[in-house]
Amino acid sequence: MSSILIDQLTTDGGTLQCSVRTSTDLERFISDDPFRTRYDVSIEDVPDGVLAIPILAQVCPVAWANGADVYVDEIDATFARALENVEKSLCDMHDFLEGGTLYARRTIEPEPETRDESGLLFTGGVDSTCSYVRHREESPTLVSIRGWTITPSSADDEKWDALKTRVSGFAEDHGLETAYIESNMLSFLDHPMLLAHYKRYVDGGWYSSVGHGLGLLGLCAPMAYARGMNDLYVAATHWKGIDLEWGSRPDVDEYVRWAGTKCHHDAYELTRQERLDVIADYVRREDPSLELQTCNDRIDGNCGHCEKCYRTAVGLRLAGLEPSDHGYPFSDADYHDLRQSLERGDWVLGQDERHMWGDIRDRAREAEPATPAEETFFDWLDDADLDVLVSTSGPPLTHRILRAGARNAPNIVYNAMYPAWTTAKAGLRFVRSNR
Repeated sequence: MSSILIDQLTTDGGTLQCSVRTSTDLERFISDDPFRTRYDVSIEDVPDGVLAIPILAQVCPVAWANGADVYVDEIDATFARALENVEKSLCDMHDFLEGGTLYARRTIEPEPETRDESGLLFTGGVDSTCSYVRHREESPTLVSIRGWTITPSSADDEKWDALKTRVSGFAEDHGLETAYIESNMLSFLDHPMLLAHYKRYVDGGWYSSVGHGLGLLGLCAPMAYARGMNDLYVAATHWKGIDLEWGSRPDVDEYVRWAGTKCHHDAYELTRQERLDVIADYVRREDPSLELQTCNDRIDGNCGHCEKCYRTAVGLRLAGLEPSDHGYPFSDADYHDLRQSLERGDWVLGQDERHMWGDIRDRAREAEPATPAEETFFDWLDDADLDVLVSTSGPPLTHRILRAGARNAPNIVYNAMYPAWTTAKAGLRFVRSNR
């Protein structure tokens, strides 16, 4: 019987660690390293049933993909009920998920101290900045997580330091607190093997398409419990009317909760361009020097030339702001380069980017172009076949072959191949975030 067993849960100040045992058939999806997460607040007084939430939030989707059961000593009753709802949503969303059963020796219903606080997962991108603007009266704690797009590897130390500096600066400017979480959740999971098995079923990667709504929110549980947070917000990537198979959606995030805390999928009723409108109104009224950070290639600023930088810059112009005033080097000459890159298929684009460029096109059809270069680009975009722009982008054949090989290899062979596979997959951009 396929199974995952959570055991040896320990805390030391703000550090959580536990080991996981699996049945033989699931060994390839879990590394030999223990699961570790470090918080900047003590979690010593957090009940074990809440401490188990971060690890359960990572391994349960893996179990559901394999029809496996999960065993844990203690679980918060509210979260156990939430998992049932999330499981149903993800299984309805993805045909390859089979589901499974969670078994716990004890369920608990703790009554945490609440201090009427809220938290917001924050990167400084369009979506999370819009959510800050919408909830700024609550003075939410800005929560930043290391472990997904910024890995726990020492090679990413500079990126993490840059993000912390930027978020801390934003928090200081706006009178907010911060919370920083560092975890090995994606190196603890064998993400290359998950990609090898399931990339063929999803538009993005495993974590983006399946795991990250439950995974990122669940990772916050001990911190939220210790801080007394009633509400935890995660900004929507997509919006009403877009039915994509994505790991963070209202029918996932809105179910996630535990003792004392409810999670919220925020601003789903707004398109990305409408979120930029919210930001633009806030900029004009209160914060004229606000800068956004959305770059695909840099964490310490915006390169101005990746797809996301171009997309955000065009959106800012349509919202009535000058991109160069808000972190994006952009001029009329960039419209020509942007069009060429889109036509050549220079970027790996998915269905979410197709919808976002469609959103820009809808707004551009209502707008009066400010310059001839802008008018030329919008005329081209009006006639462009966005489905073709997406379909011409995709992972190289070599990566698809490597995935197939890893998927079918016995564990002993896979373990020997793993270093080569890890090196090869490093060139593949398999996650897209902070849309």
